[in-house]
Amino acid sequence: MVLKRAGDSLVFGLSGRVVGWVWFYGVVLLAWAALWAMGQDPRVDGSAFGLALLADLCGAGADSMGYRALFSMWAVMSVAMMAPTAVPAIVTWTRLPGAASGGASGTFALIAGYLAVWLGASGLFAVAQSGLTARGLLGANGASLSGWLTAALFAAAGAYQFSRLKEACLSRCRMPLTFFMERWRPGVSGALMAGVRLGLVCLGCCWALMALAFVGGMTNLLWMGLATALMVMEKLPDIGRPLTRPLGWALLAAAAVTGVFAYGGLL
Repeated sequence: MVLKRAGDSLVFGLSGRVVGWVWFYGVVLLAWAALWAMGQDPRVDGSAFGLALLADLCGAGADSMGYRALFSMWAVMSVAMMAPTAVPAIVTWTRLPGAASGGASGTFALIAGYLAVWLGASGLFAVAQSGLTARGLLGANGASLSGWLTAALFAAAGAYQFSRLKEACLSRCRMPLTFFMERWRPGVSGALMAGVRLGLVCLGCCWALMALAFVGGMTNLLWMGLATALMVMEKLPDIGRPLTRPLGWALLAAAAVTGVFAYGGLL
């Protein structure tokens, strides 16, 4: 009887994890679908997707959007791009004993805390976009219209790759178990705080690369997909360590080339 109950618990535990991951990736795919919809004809009816949000986001260019719509767009981007980068940490959390991690509720709280940080960052990115658009530096899709702004964004992202803050944040992202153990608090509230701390560390890793959305445009799925892939790989120890500095040099080179073209009046 004991063995049967233990087996049932294991089966239901595995089943619950599968369902949880299905929901997680379903939300991520939905966010990418929303990004795709934003890049379509601005006259598209967002209600056709069953999402009232898309009616606002797809019904006008970024230059005519209010702050609420810009924030919503960045929030969708944050879920689409940043949730996948947290998968190694989430997997590590789910492998902790149920009593320690808070079970399914704890995992949900961890993800909620993580995304809450990025929602806050979305507000700041929306403010930046609104200001840059008002000055004529960004187009309707959020892409830079200024060669000098593009060069500055590339230079900032490239230089940040060599900073101590970036290195410190990446070291924690690459060792999630150690990170969780450093300031351990039990229960769902502890999981929520762990998610917030994880989100802050992730923001420290990725804010500059995320800001490159102003180069390629917020509805450019290839550009956003490349940025997401780079941020995911940077957090993987075996791939990320040899990638970070070469990526920094590549971004600085892009800044130099863009600056030359801007100086020559070609951008």
